[in-house]
Amino acid sequence: MCSLEKRGNLFILILTGQNGEHRLNPNLFSSIISALSRAKAESTRGSALVTVSHGKFFCNGFDLDWVNAAGSDEETQQRFNLLLDYLKQLVLAFISLPMPTIAAVNGHAAAGGVVLALCHDYVLMRRHRSVLYMIDLDLGIKIPEPFMALFRQKFGLGSARSITARVEDKRRRSTENGYSGSVYDGEEEVTNSGIEMADDWPKELAW
Repeated sequence: MCSLEKRGNLFILILTGQNGEHRLNPNLFSSIISALSRAKAESTRGSALVTVSHGKFFCNGFDLDWVNAAGSDEETQQRFNLLLDYLKQLVLAFISLPMPTIAAVNGHAAAGGVVLALCHDYVLMRRHRSVLYMIDLDLGIKIPEPFMALFRQKFGLGSARSITARVEDKRRRSTENGYSGSVYDGEEEVTNSGIEMADDWPKELAW
């Protein structure tokens, strides 16, 4: 699940959960989309949103245990397709927000978790611990075009393999050319820096 805190013009979206993997299933998707809807409705000039999480994972992709718990192959595919539809809704919810957004990625982000991170305007990462990993290609899963379009917007034109290779190499590149915004050493530093960056956003740059 997730929670949404509001501190003045700052919205803090916190990914929560006992296992710390923050796997995407209908409950988490619905929770995040509902929180973004609330943030959009309550936003004012100067608002900003930062997404944070705690633990080893920022988001470890789809909840495949939920997918595979279906009773048949057909139902399993239906559940997987449902998660893809939810992920599209999530991207649309983020990019339609009338405010800048920051992802404070303090741990691993895999597959759908990479999409979640990249649909923010800015990404802050943790040195030696933040990893963006598109496992889909290793599993032979074709990445749907809407998400490839997101990757192309972030990383430029190229094939699925070359773009996702650049996604997986993003942590190293971010330290070299500043793509991710900033790289920090500890979990608390990533989280706090994301909150401070959003909270101190110059009002003249507000959306």
